Amino acid sequence: MKTIVISIGGSIIASKDTDETFLGKLSNLLNDLSKDYKIFLIVGGGDIARRYIDIGRKLGLDEKSLDIIGIASTRVNAQFFTMLLDNSNKDEIPRNTDDAIKLSKTYDIVVMGGTTPGHSTDMVGAELAEKSGANMFIIATNVDGIYDKDPRLHKDAKKFKKIKIDDLIKLVGGTDWRKAGSNVIVDGPACEIIKRNKIKTYVINGKNIEILKTLIEKCKLVEGTEIKI
Repeated sequence: MKTIVISIGGSIIASKDTDETFLGKLSNLLNDLSKDYKIFLIVGGGDIARRYIDIGRKLGLDEKSLDIIGIASTRVNAQFFTMLLDNSNKDEIPRNTDDAIKLSKTYDIVVMGGTTPGHSTDMVGAELAEKSGANMFIIATNVDGIYDKDPRLHKDAKKFKKIKIDDLIKLVGGTDWRKAGSNVIVDGPACEIIKRNKIKTYVINGKNIEILKTLIEKCKLVEGTEIKI
């Protein structure tokens, strides 16, 4: 059985724009896919986490404290999503990737959030892909791929159909962690793991169910960016 790791942004499943119809379609797809694939789903903090982090930063909290707040938000989002799935880890949200691997022996789908301060859920996903020997790592975000600059701020931003991992590392400013609530497309620590383990990685718009389905079932990227090693 093939293993798929999906890192999905909190903005996809827990924002003011998210509706029950989309969540129903996404959970149904994952339930169907879990009959043929072992699935790990890592959920980000999204709008709620960034709001807490923004307020905390204004009140003078240090970066470690802000990271802890963000991690807690991701775990709440993960717990919520387990309830929408059939054979998933509803009773236990893993606190690290080793625990997630253990839970995968019992459940078809394992959902988790962040782990420790100093990185985003993308790095958690990359680490899970590394430890599970995943066939594919998918980063599902709220934009339709990797651009040379933020397409939400720059109308002339250009999207990459493919990008070499070394070029991506330069684009995101290296492999170090920046700060809690950072909104880069793939964080530096995740890039480092992807490069080291030559993980097959794709960045797609997580709001498009069909793109996700086609990528997993047919290994065909309809729209998005492939990260080349």
